[in-house]
Amino acid sequence: MCFIRVSLCSSLKIRVPLRLTDYSFSHSGVVRAPETQAVLGVQNYLEMAAQKLRPVGKVTFSISSRTDSGVHAICNSAHVDIERTPDKSPFSEETLVEALNYHLQPEPISIRKAIRVRDDFHARFKAISRTYFYRVVTGCKYRSLPVFERDLCWAAAERHLDVPRIQEAAQFFVGTHDFSGFRSIHKNTPCQSPVRTLLKADITPSTSLLPNPLQNSSLQFWDFTFKGSEDDQRSGRCRFGESHTATNKISSGRA
Repeated sequence: MCFIRVSLCSSLKIRVPLRLTDYSFSHSGVVRAPETQAVLGVQNYLEMAAQKLRPVGKVTFSISSRTDSGVHAICNSAHVDIERTPDKSPFSEETLVEALNYHLQPEPISIRKAIRVRDDFHARFKAISRTYFYRVVTGCKYRSLPVFERDLCWAAAERHLDVPRIQEAAQFFVGTHDFSGFRSIHKNTPCQSPVRTLLKADITPSTSLLPNPLQNSSLQFWDFTFKGSEDDQRSGRCRFGESHTATNKISSGRA
């Protein structure tokens, strides 16, 4: 989900959140990469698309969930200030979505929705929770995965997954804990505190993204879901792991 912030203090500037999805194996991750780098980030393409709308000045996106390469966004959020010249009216939410998606082609990035919000809305600092999904399939190796599932789930050759024991173990992570043992840190790490609150850890049976009656019946798909709260006072990236799909929920902050 990508939200664009556009200031309401001027009739020429609007603050609008956008819902965004992306398939990140084509990118270095979400955040902007150096322009000299061979593989760019999702933020690079968002900003290049926004500049083609001929705004006043350079636009910069602030993205809520800073996922890495291989972590696909089901629904991420971001914001950006866009101001037009005095002879042009502000973009409507619908026009902004359509125009950005046009200029994002052929990248696997899609703006899904725009909503106008207040000037104090911030996609990163106003986040209230983040949910990560890990998809696992048992009964085959990676090379035997259905072609539409490759890079979208983790293949395990074992045919049996002891789900009750995994569920039991996962519950030890629920609650507020010190996760120092699950991360590396240095002086430039924006979120210094290792204390996090995990609201949900669940494992449920799932299905293929593209069901096929001729598909190997021995394949069993599983969704591992982890949801964590987001403290508005934290300025750093607060997440509990890297998954193949990610959902980011934010406070509405409507104007």
